[in-house]
Amino acid sequence: MRGDLVRKLLARVLTTGLAVLAFLVVALTGATGWGLAVAVAALAATAWERRVRPTADGLAESVLVAAGILVGYARRLDAGFDPALAATALVLLGLVLLVGPLRDAGALEIRAANLPVRSWTPLVAARLGDALLVLLALVALAAGLALPAWVALAAALLVAAGCGAVGLDLARRRFRPPAGGGPVGRALRRHQPEFVLYFSAPPGSEYQVTMWLPYLERIGRPFMVLLREPEFLPTVAAATRAPVVFCPTLKTMDEALVPSLRAAFYVNHGAKNSHCIRFSQLTHVQLHHGDSDKAPSANPVSAIFDKIFVAGPAAIERYARAGVEIPAEKFVVVGRPQVEAIEVRREPATAPAHPTVLYTPTWTGHHADANYCSLPVAETVIRRLLDRGATVILRAHPYTAQNPASARQLARLTELLAADRAKTGRAHLWGAAAGRDLTLTECVNRADALVSDVSGVISDWLYSGKPYAVTDMGVDGEHFVERFPLAGSGYVLRRDMSNVDEVLTELLDTDPKAADRWATRVRYLGDFPAESYAEVFLDAARRQLAADWTAPAPRDGSPVPSPAA
Repeated sequence: MRGDLVRKLLARVLTTGLAVLAFLVVALTGATGWGLAVAVAALAATAWERRVRPTADGLAESVLVAAGILVGYARRLDAGFDPALAATALVLLGLVLLVGPLRDAGALEIRAANLPVRSWTPLVAARLGDALLVLLALVALAAGLALPAWVALAAALLVAAGCGAVGLDLARRRFRPPAGGGPVGRALRRHQPEFVLYFSAPPGSEYQVTMWLPYLERIGRPFMVLLREPEFLPTVAAATRAPVVFCPTLKTMDEALVPSLRAAFYVNHGAKNSHCIRFSQLTHVQLHHGDSDKAPSANPVSAIFDKIFVAGPAAIERYARAGVEIPAEKFVVVGRPQVEAIEVRREPATAPAHPTVLYTPTWTGHHADANYCSLPVAETVIRRLLDRGATVILRAHPYTAQNPASARQLARLTELLAADRAKTGRAHLWGAAAGRDLTLTECVNRADALVSDVSGVISDWLYSGKPYAVTDMGVDGEHFVERFPLAGSGYVLRRDMSNVDEVLTELLDTDPKAADRWATRVRYLGDFPAESYAEVFLDAARRQLAADWTAPAPRDGSPVPSPAA
């Protein structure tokens, strides 16, 4: 997170500094060529800033750069007043002033994928800023080569035509909206979705929704995905055949949530969930994106949903243990369908001479009380595993890079594994090889044991029946298992790593808690037949869409009855 701030500050300083320098060099010195080169560098800095700060406002910098380029152009031509250059200056000024508002207006338009509609306006509007930067770079090149001013004017008029088309279409949408809604709304009405998967989250969170898409498709009913952040649209659309809609505003949600919808599913407790909860005619179901003993897994916000699908009875107990009072009828135990492909080892395995160990450190969390990350002490664990001849699969949390310290610690671990692989030939995995090329299920099936922090990975691993160790990175001490009961069937690594050798012996050799894990497995993941495990979730979801479904009563602040589980 600190690294993001540093990048944003650096981008701002570079953009502003180079823009000012370019104008000063051109306007106050005779080094026109150098000034034009600095102007191009300022444009490159502006493009980078828009990548790290998508909402950056570079109006002042664009005006300075454009002015510097035009002054340099006039100096290069040295032909007195040039009507074409004057016209180019007017067009560039208009573009600099209008591109930002047009881009912002286009960002408020609904966008869709996997629907038979083509809405070009938002896509073109989103690229107008880039088009302006390219145009300014071309004008700078024309100035540097002393090309006739009409060349620059032609390029400027071409971009202006695109801006004009976008502006006219946006104005038409605002002041003369089409009868029956826009093309996306009409296409959704034809599709007749019965439920929606609603998703809002920070960048890098798409795994929360993609893990559920295969199971939502198996329900066998038409559905749609509604996103609130545009960066998820390509990834999510590629992961499903269902329509995927990006709704930037509440007004666009009104268009997308068509009358055929009966239920809305959620995978987290994002703040923007409230924007969809307001549609009281829907049954609202929280699915979560994993099951763990973390504090967020007993979030009081869960009470706003009509139904809360949980993996096992332990999840219900977790809410009660946290003092969160939710009516029992809201909970539906559905298992964790994502574990259905995990291979189960029912009999204790003979301790392998060279075990494969999966290590899954979590991230530092948004708040200190949710920081369960073991990366600060992980080097000790990894070195001990390597000393025992283990092959390590290092699968870090997707948010790890958001914390510079965590990123450095992770890099140190990968250096250790790379050095050991070069020395011993053991096939350690890390980075993309463990986090993108392999699914979590594939990692679990390859490993003999798990070392993890408090996270949902342990619940998924529990289905395999294989041993696991849990890091205690808090200050709970002897109360750690009381606070995180899932650790009771595992082997607890103390924060100071004083018991690391003892824990690894139990984890990889003796495994005295093998029998305990099966009782814990039932509590956390439900007691359902392996051959039809995922069907429990599918049946529960279909019941929310039953033919005798009726909309919940309007909310008046009291708990809302919902369809029977």
